[in-house]
Amino acid sequence: MKKILSIALLALTCTFTACANEKVITFDQIPEPAKAIVAAHFDATQIAYVTLDKGLFDDEYEVRFNDGRTIEFNKAGALLKVDGKLTEVPSALIPEPVLVYVKANFPNAFITEWGKDDRGYKAELNNGLDLKFNRQYEFVRVDD
Repeated sequence: MKKILSIALLALTCTFTACANEKVITFDQIPEPAKAIVAAHFDATQIAYVTLDKGLFDDEYEVRFNDGRTIEFNKAGALLKVDGKLTEVPSALIPEPVLVYVKANFPNAFITEWGKDDRGYKAELNNGLDLKFNRQYEFVRVDD
């Protein structure tokens, strides 16, 4: 029985993996709200490439810049994640309660990554700490 279950699980995993379809697209092909975010907060001339990941449940767009920074959007163009690598994520992309919490509790740090997490949101700081927030942007815990 365990062997049958393992084979079935393996087949299901292969099916989901095969259904994922990532391809390189042009910046003009991303949703308008995503274009507006990139234009307002990043230098569009520094875009290295854009990918569309056609998932089983949702499509995701990723814009990668020449310096390695990335920004991800869902199919509607809503922001999912910003990874500034070692640079600060534009504060306009981070909800105000999160900014207030970080400035009050980590005055010498800044956010280098921001995005949705399993149960809420995650902010990674330049000091290496990962801060977890719930869906109402209330602080939950620190992961180091």
